[in-house]
Amino acid sequence: MHYDEAFAARSKFGRLVVQGGLTTGLLHALIATDLPGPGSVFLSQNWKFTAPVFVNDTITAEAVVTKVHATKPVTTLEVKVTSQTGIVVLEGEAWCYTFDGA
Repeated sequence: MHYDEAFAARSKFGRLVVQGGLTTGLLHALIATDLPGPGSVFLSQNWKFTAPVFVNDTITAEAVVTKVHATKPVTTLEVKVTSQTGIVVLEGEAWCYTFDGA
């Protein structure tokens, strides 16, 4: 599905599909650099892949803060990854911890 073009051509997708780890990698970068920001790590994720990402697609990761813990540096985020055609390819929720002094 990810490396064998002949196999992928016979699948329901008809061509190579990018591995999900590359799609979620954008979320890892977003969390660690922008929202919540440096020093942040995932505590947990709950997401689903809703459409395939193909070779040469352009995808965009988004996160929205939905909850901030009152006494701990823990944030809940709604996350989404969208393709260049506007199709949501991943959606879900993530919990992040931000280390003090980062």
